[in-house]
This record gives sequence, structure tokens and C-alpha cells, in this order.
Amino acid sequence: MDAVSSSALFLGIDTGGTYTDAVLWSELAGVVAKAKALTTRHDLAVGISGAVDAVLETAAVDPAAIKLVSMSTTLATNALVEGQGGRVALVMIGFSQADLARDGLQKALGSDPVIFCPGGHDVHGNEQPLDLEVLKEALPALGTAVSSFAVCAYFATRNPAHEIAARDLIRERTGLPVTASHELSAKLGGPRRALTTLLNARLVSMIDRLAAATEGFLARRGITAPLMVVRGDGALVSAAFARQRPIETILSGPAASLVGAWHMTGLDDAVVSDIGGTTTDVAVLEGGRPRLDPEGATVGGFRTMVEAVAMRTFGLGGDSEVSLEDRGLTPRLLLGPRRLVPLALLGMMHGETVIGELERQLRAPNSGRMDGRFVLRTGVPDRLAAGLATAEAKLYDQITRVPQPLDRLLVSTAQNATLVRLVARGLVHIAGFTPSDAAHVLGRQTNWDPAAARLGAQLFARRRDGRGQPIATTAEEIAERVLAALTRFSAEAILETAFAEDGLDGAVTVAHALVQRAVDGHGGIARLTVALDRPVIGLGASAPLHYAALPQLVGNRCLVPADTDVANAVGAVVGQVRISVEARVSQPEEGIFRISAGDVIRDFIDEDDAMAAAEAEIRNLASDRAQAAGAGIAEIVMSRDVKSATVEGRRTFVEAILVATASGRPRIAA
Repeated sequence: MDAVSSSALFLGIDTGGTYTDAVLWSELAGVVAKAKALTTRHDLAVGISGAVDAVLETAAVDPAAIKLVSMSTTLATNALVEGQGGRVALVMIGFSQADLARDGLQKALGSDPVIFCPGGHDVHGNEQPLDLEVLKEALPALGTAVSSFAVCAYFATRNPAHEIAARDLIRERTGLPVTASHELSAKLGGPRRALTTLLNARLVSMIDRLAAATEGFLARRGITAPLMVVRGDGALVSAAFARQRPIETILSGPAASLVGAWHMTGLDDAVVSDIGGTTTDVAVLEGGRPRLDPEGATVGGFRTMVEAVAMRTFGLGGDSEVSLEDRGLTPRLLLGPRRLVPLALLGMMHGETVIGELERQLRAPNSGRMDGRFVLRTGVPDRLAAGLATAEAKLYDQITRVPQPLDRLLVSTAQNATLVRLVARGLVHIAGFTPSDAAHVLGRQTNWDPAAARLGAQLFARRRDGRGQPIATTAEEIAERVLAALTRFSAEAILETAFAEDGLDGAVTVAHALVQRAVDGHGGIARLTVALDRPVIGLGASAPLHYAALPQLVGNRCLVPADTDVANAVGAVVGQVRISVEARVSQPEEGIFRISAGDVIRDFIDEDDAMAAAEAEIRNLASDRAQAAGAGIAEIVMSRDVKSATVEGRRTFVEAILVATASGRPRIAA
């Protein structure tokens, strides 16, 4: 403990879909202690306190000695992958109904309400008449039907005045959280900016609960250190900053894991595959830094405007739903993308209730489609159930915190779709057979209830193939096949990512074919082999189990670090605050140079004066935002991209984009 006592202590926390990890770290000693606890979605403070209390007890340190707390989370990523989040009202200013069909906006909106108002601006920031009467009339009803609002105006990145007017009106009339698109991105592309804003608003309550739970626990333990959150690009921001922009925490956990992977292995070039309970995240380390996605992060099938690591997220994890392909004489096993509560975990929490129902189903002469499936409430606040349809509210009232078997709860096929919508809202959990259960059956995982896992495996093995025969004869047989499938799908995900990074089309098809040939042990008439040019770093508590057979499928070695189970938490404490602010200088008419920076719109008659004013404005904004994001001493770096044209020998200014980036280590407690 001498090395520990002589250097500052940092507490890293990662709140994942299944586990909450905590690690105590110091610059001299590295990982001092680590611990895990189950993530408790109904009250996140329970899981956080369990992990942090355990790590403090192991390290035997005074909580007051902790100088910084930093947290990464996969909750936002998992919510988008699983289609969860609060109900949001989208306000579109200057757009039409046709714009909903672009960039997946209509799909993301689903059944949530949308309001169209006249207004917006042109490319130079000139105003079109604004009329918010439709919004004013809708607010009384929307105020009790949604949990937050998203506002996007036409060319708001060039002039945010109309978004600000709508935002202020909504806050005044409803008191609900409001996200304005210009606060999230300076990029053009209205529908995609609206999509990003909608998803941000949907995540507000979730991240707010996480931050509040963490802050409350820290205060009760006497930890006064600043609380930071990892963004999707690996940078750190204050919890207050993350509350306003939760969309920026998508891929937060994976970004932290990349930083942790580099820190723990020292490999500058690698493919990093991080397997959790809900997702597998694959990214590339190049020269010791994660590749960033210049087009914005893609999660859950939606391309956002959030700058984040170039990460491909697959709905594949230890708690993935195990299902059967509905065709062919020998149906394939399918995994994910939906996460289920593993039966082993459900059995540990609810004991005889779960075991008794599984045994009842196993005594039936024939297997049923809902065998081994349960439903229970997540325990989120009742206000998040606002706006349920009649059928949804009726079914939700029947579901309790005690797990109920689906074969006794659902009485019609229509109720299946209703249940799926409740899951999507984050109001209920479905429990069922998962790879985690398969690992318990084979004794390769032992932390939950193996009896419930075995009963679930036996029920799943009774399912029939196209010939009418059971798909497996024993629980062990189906468990082995499930774990082999998870390794195979993991290899496909890694190769698909590699092909995509190389710009190759058809990545999914090629990856599947190559892995299938490797598994089958023959190359076909056209012998094809593939090998990665760099090793794989396997992260996640289950990586040693699921990645042991990876090398033969991807053609390179796979390293699993000693602290792989807490890589995200380690990565959370070694990052920096980094904030970028963009200004644009345009020439709406000859001789007029207009700057647009944040909420500021100003005209100049001299190009140099406009450029100087734009730089000064964003320098101040970057410095202020870095301080608000929790930075100590921040260094500011400027970049300029000036576009001009030469016409008849005369230079003509077209446009300039200036970016100020402020970065520095976070402030720590005295």
C-alpha cells in the first residue's frame, strides 16, 4: 500500500447492462482493487454501492482519499440497441412530413408524437417567419404524455434563434427536459440532426437516474471528489455536462474499454472486441489511439451525428436471447439482438417461484413456444409509463416485480406485440435461456443458480426441428452448441469489422462464409483463408470463456488481459477532458462576412476581422465549456479550413470553418 498511499487515488465505475464494475486505481500502483455487483436497473444506486463498497473494503482505504470518480456506461448504447427509452415529443421547425422518411427518422420516432411548425432559416442564417401556435396548443396534452422534448429547426446550425424560442416556450409551459439540435452538432443535414436530438431526448431520464444514483451514493460515503463520465470518443466530461447531452455517452463503455485495452496491453495496433451481457463492441486501435468515425456513431441501426470511436456494435453477449431459425429441416441457433434476464440469475433472485414454473413446463408432454420465458417489471418510476395505449396499460397492470411465466400471462397472439412494446419502453424485462445459462449448465460459470439454467436448457432442447425431432438430447449438448455459436458469431463480428474498416462491400456475407468454412473444417472448391494483420484484444468478464477458440477463426492471436473484466472502469480513470467548438464564416452577399459560433450571429465588412472575431469567440466558448465539463488547466488548439475560389485572377472568399479544441486532465479534489 506504500505506492498507493503516495499517489492520488481514482475510482473508476462502469455501469453495464448486467454488471456494475468498480476499480480503485493509482498512477504508481495501477489497479489497487476491483469488484463487481449486479446492475440494478430499477435503482442503479444499489449496484453502484455494492461494487464500490466491495472495492473500498478490499483496498482498506479512506473514502475521503479518493480525488476523482470517473464512470463509463453502456446503458445508453444498450437502450438504443434494444429500442428502449422515454417517450419523446419531436418538434420540427421549417420541415415537412416528407423529411421524416430520411435518415431513419420515422423508424426512430415510432409512435411518439411529432409537431410541425413554420419557420427556420436559410443557409446563411436568414430568418423565415416563425409560428409556434400549433406547438402552444399541443403542449398541455403533451406535458403529461411524454418525458422530454426534442427540437430541430431548419438550418439551426447557421442560426439557432427559432430552436431557442421553442425550447424556452416548452420549458416554461411544461418544465420538462428539452434538447435543441444546435446544442449537439454543428453539422448540416436536418433529418439526421433531428434523429440525433430525438435519441438524446429519449436518453435524458436514463442518464439522469444514473448520475443521480452515483452522486447520492458518493455523498453518503463521504466521497467529495468530482464525478466524470466517459463520452463516446473516449474523452471525459462532468456528470452535469453528460446530463444535458446523454447521446454523447453512446459507446461510452466501449470507448473506455479501448483506452483500458491500450493501457493494459501496451499494443498500439489491435482489434479490440469487448463482450458484455447485451452487446459485443468491436473497434480498431491504430497507433495507440482508437479510430474515430467521421460520419458519426451508428448504434441500433441509426447513424447519429455524435463523434465517437469507429465502433461496430452487435447485439451479441452473454445474456443474448437464444432462439431458433424458423425454417429448414435443421434450424440454426440464433443469438440476440435482444437481451434477456438469464434464467440462472432469475432463479438466484426468485428461487422456488422460477424453479417450480420451469418444472411444471418440463412435465408437460409437449414443448411450448413460451416455455422457459418469464416477465417482470423493471421497477422504473411510474412517470416513465406515461402515454401507454389502452392495451399496453392493461397488460402492464398485470405484470409485477415477481416473475410470471409467459405461457400463463399471455392469452392472445396480439399480446406478444404489446409485450414487445413494453420491453422497448424499458418498463418490463423478459427472462429466458441465454449463453450465460449454457455456461452454468457446463460449470464454466458458477455465480448464479445452475438448477434454473439446467431446467431452461432442458426445455430449449425439447424444441422440434423440421423433421419433428428434438433439437438436442441433453442439456449439455444444447449448452455446448450455444457457446460454440457465440464464439462463431464473435469471429464473424470481428471479421466483418475488419472488412468494413478496409472499405470492402459485402462484409457480412464474406465474414459469415469464411467463419463457417473454418468451423466445418473444409475450404470448398475455391479455397479461401483470411487472417487479421494484428492481434485481437478480448475484453469482458466472459472473454476468457468465449474467446478461447477465436485464433483459429480469425488467423491471429487473442490476448485477454488480467484485468479484462474491469477494462471499462480502468479506461474511465485514465482519460482527458476534450471539448471542440466550431465556428463558420460565410459570405451571404459580396462584402459581408457572417460568423456563426454557438448562439452568436454577427456580420463584418472585413474578412480578417470576421476570422479574428470567430476565433476569439470559439476560444472563449471552448475554454468555458471545458471548464463546465470538468477540466483543470485546458490547452486550446485551433484549426482553420478556408475555402476560396479564383475568378478571373481575383480571389473570392467562399467559406471558412474554424475549430477550437480544449483538452486537459480533469480537476481533482484537493
